Order: sequence, then C-alpha cells, then structure tokens
Amino acid sequence: MTLDTLTQIYKSLSEPIRLRIIHLLMQRDSLCVCDLVEILQLNQSTVSRHLSYLKNAGMVQAWREGTWMHYALNQATLDPVNREFIESTMQDFAEIQQDQNRLIEHEKAPRKCALS
Repeated sequence: MTLDTLTQIYKSLSEPIRLRIIHLLMQRDSLCVCDLVEILQLNQSTVSRHLSYLKNAGMVQAWREGTWMHYALNQATLDPVNREFIESTMQDFAEIQQDQNRLIEHEKAPRKCALS
C-alpha cells in the first residue's frame, strides 16, 4: 500500500454516511443498494452517490444482479489494521447501533430487491 492509497482510504471515510455503509458491509459479505437504502433510511440516489465514492476509492467492489447493484468490502484495501480501527472506534455511536438493529430487522423480511 502506498501513502497515496492510504490517504484515499481515509478521505473516503471522512463522511458519516460512508462510515455507516462501511460498517454495515463489515457485518455481512455483501449488501444490495436496496438493503442499504432501507437500513440507512436514506433515498437511493444518496446511498448510490456515497457507494460510488467508496468504489472510486477502492474501498468496495460492486456487481449487478438484475437491476440492482450489490456491494462488498474490498478486502485488499481494508487491511486488518484499518478494519480493527474502524470497528473499535465506531461501535459506541448511536447511529451505528441503530443501523445494526435495522440490519437485523431488515433481514427478517423478504428482500425488496428480490421482488422487483
């Protein structure tokens, strides 16, 4: 990893919504945009804009399934040290706890993207 790459990683994490997305992706192998929209309670364009920023920074990988985009962490970019830093610093924030609770509740219902 270069210093420039590390700088891009930290720049990409300088926005609360992107931190919340990264934290959610750390909890699962992958999530669909529709999942993130529901959990974060934001509109699709806002979530997609932040995912695009994370993708351009190399933080996430994306693939299309039908009409929906799915995202997963780029394990090569998020090394164990950065992952541990994010996990340890974010666990006490109320928004993160709410997101985790909504993720659990969201997974109990049928996926909306599977219905379209």
